[in-house]
Amino acid sequence: MNETFSSLTLPRLITEPIVRAALLEDFGRTGDITSDAVIPIEAMAECAIVARDPGVVSGVDLACLAFSLMDRSIAVSVHQPDGSKVAPGDTILHVSGPARAILGAERVALNLLCRLSGIATATAELVEAVRPHGHARIACTRKTTPGLRALEKAAVRAGGGANHRFGLYDAILIKDNHIAIAGGVRTAIERARAAAGHLVKIEVEVDRLDQLDEALSIGVDAVLLDNMDIPTLTEAVRRIGTSAIKEASGRVTAKTAPAIAATGVDIISAGWLTHSAPILDLGLDIAAP
Repeated sequence: MNETFSSLTLPRLITEPIVRAALLEDFGRTGDITSDAVIPIEAMAECAIVARDPGVVSGVDLACLAFSLMDRSIAVSVHQPDGSKVAPGDTILHVSGPARAILGAERVALNLLCRLSGIATATAELVEAVRPHGHARIACTRKTTPGLRALEKAAVRAGGGANHRFGLYDAILIKDNHIAIAGGVRTAIERARAAAGHLVKIEVEVDRLDQLDEALSIGVDAVLLDNMDIPTLTEAVRRIGTSAIKEASGRVTAKTAPAIAATGVDIISAGWLTHSAPILDLGLDIAAP
């Protein structure tokens, strides 16, 4: 699996355009007409972003950046960095400065924090579910929000998971549609091997044992065992042995993951982590004057 970023903190070169675009989307042509009408321009505020539910935090740097881009005089102190486990009532960020600017950045900061912390929390739940049942790592997929892939994959890492390929460009993954169009497993793998550079990994997706046997007879770096029941998955793992990385996918939840991990697979991938994980409920509370 590709661990392109070695840190939970992404480079500002990646994050600033995303956060800036989100702020511009919210401000539109006329800005925050509510705060401009209600809040005196000289008003200052002190507040905190606080956890309402237990979970794992991700997106802290993005929230800080939202406030900074709004007004460089806003002071932000981090209490819970990415990867931290929080309980209800825990302060994640303390924010102080011009009230209008804080309120202007509030929703973008919370949208990013809640979304990414939800992904990190869901990942951590799967990681804990499989921990006693083998060595399998939890991985995400390319089923990400367009434009937010780097952020969502960082959130998976914050939750203790691993990243699958980042795009179509960094690994060959021969899926069922490739096989159908190419005319079979053997043809698809042979063509991939002829085209791949020496540093490019080749993985093939199979959902039947006869396909697996064909793939193993040629040789691949990894096999994606898709939607197999536990007995079939167990036999597939036995047949692969140590000849390839063993990845399982399909119907992965905190309830099903332990049994999948117990078969001996190396990777368990779940697309829902990045496309439909529930948010972590966080809120911005203004300190009493």
